[in-house]
Amino acid sequence: MAAARKFRRESFGRDRGLQARMLFTMFLLGLIYVILVGALFAAGASGLIIGLIAGALLLVQLSASDKIALATIHAHEVSAAEEPLLHGIIERLCVQANLPKPRVAVIESQMPNACAMGRSPRSATVCATRGILSTLEPGELEAVIGHELTHVINRDVMVMTLASFFASLAAMIAQFTLFFGGGFGGGYGRSREEEEDVLIILLVSVVADVVSFMLLRALSRYREYAADRGSAQLTGRPSALASALLKISGTIERIPSRDLRAAEGMSAFFIIPARAKNSLMNIFADHPPLEKRLAALQKIEAEMQRAA
Repeated sequence: MAAARKFRRESFGRDRGLQARMLFTMFLLGLIYVILVGALFAAGASGLIIGLIAGALLLVQLSASDKIALATIHAHEVSAAEEPLLHGIIERLCVQANLPKPRVAVIESQMPNACAMGRSPRSATVCATRGILSTLEPGELEAVIGHELTHVINRDVMVMTLASFFASLAAMIAQFTLFFGGGFGGGYGRSREEEEDVLIILLVSVVADVVSFMLLRALSRYREYAADRGSAQLTGRPSALASALLKISGTIERIPSRDLRAAEGMSAFFIIPARAKNSLMNIFADHPPLEKRLAALQKIEAEMQRAA
């Protein structure tokens, strides 16, 4: 146990690999956004309109995205008197991680899952479903909460929110151009050159949307590995997280598809995807394969045992 505590002290903290990937993702998305805005200007779109739309979207993303997400998944804040076990686990781990205690919320769903929301550690909310509270043992629940608190420490929820802003803007411009392309070129009777400008905007928007989608998926997968490592280092029990992931995954497969679809839009933020079995290739997934996550946790367990 002493060796595990020493391992945590030396290893726990922000994941440098994740920090580098978040910076790289934001750089690439920003570059794509600049190209997209340049195409809009070249086509004669109003700079004022572009600025107003982009500013409004960014403001909503930064100020209200977590509130919108919590409302979408029907999460409600709970007191220590209502959920003493959950509060106790979060308080204990926050002391160990030198982290402000986040708000604590419960999602009244039998789907076993958990997530973290918020722009910063001081505005974070950690959520657990009713299903996960009744499914996991206390040690397994602690490992899951450690995973979610690592997301808070790494601030990857905020970066995912900002990154999704670029994707949302590109998708919106593509749809606007597709259905209201005349707005850029003056409506009916526009010239061939104006039609080409609209086509260029549409193509750039679609490319920006596709690239944003791929970058977000890649970042989402890596941040799950980082949060698994953080939980293992914080709790000193990677095997508890592995056991929790197996239980959650096995139980989710038995949840009715209609209940999973209700939370599928927020799947990237849950510890296990809130969906039925995924038939798409892994490159399109927002979570790493369970087998790879378990193998990574087993490797951390072996490192801890060697440190002992």
